[in-house]
Amino acid sequence: MAVFVALGAFLMTLFGGWTAQRVTDRRHLVLGLAGGLMLGVVGLDLLPEAVSAAGDEIFGVPQALLLFVGGFLVAHLVERLLAGRQASHGADENEEPAVAGGRVPQVGLTAAAAMVGHSLMDGIALGAAFQLGGGMGTAVALAVIAHDFADGFNTYTITSLYGNDRRKALTMLLADAVAPVIGAASTLFFTLPGELLGSYLGFFGGALLYLSAAEILPEAHHDHPARSTLLCTVLGVGFIWLVVGFAG
Repeated sequence: MAVFVALGAFLMTLFGGWTAQRVTDRRHLVLGLAGGLMLGVVGLDLLPEAVSAAGDEIFGVPQALLLFVGGFLVAHLVERLLAGRQASHGADENEEPAVAGGRVPQVGLTAAAAMVGHSLMDGIALGAAFQLGGGMGTAVALAVIAHDFADGFNTYTITSLYGNDRRKALTMLLADAVAPVIGAASTLFFTLPGELLGSYLGFFGGALLYLSAAEILPEAHHDHPARSTLLCTVLGVGFIWLVVGFAG
């Protein structure tokens, strides 16, 4: 049953990516919406789940929150290291040039790969929920399928934002769509401890917040500081709020 439901997530992810590439003439609106969706996923979905699942504290701070901060810092360090590597090899004709604003294509691919990893964990969570019971499985299925639209939208957008060509963006989108199906199928062979899942969600949430706040939203407002861009960001957060509310 979980694998069948994951096929719905597969289609929803592809639909999200298709939407992102069809509105390229309104790039600032796409980025504004993507930033809002990512912010909503982190603050309203990932982080509450992470704190609930990984309940242990370290020096008075929940483990999930420490990993959340760690994920933010790691995303920042990875971007800076890749940017520095790109600058030090700038004269090498075999190196891909950085895009406008100093963005490096490898950063986009790394971020998209993290999205794929998250979608894989979505599938695992879906399979684990159906192991617990049909009611739990249905609730998780609604949440996964609904927010996989945002995953597909963000995967395509963030890959393209860093200067990768359309073929690479579509490849990462397809990988993101297939990931929950593979994750759900894998639960036929093992059970994932809840604490490990919570720790992962905390770390991934921090990395996702960095990309949203430090990269996507500033880029959205760079050339088009319009109210419509801000409205798209608010709508993105609101959409995730609705998804979380209906799934709960």
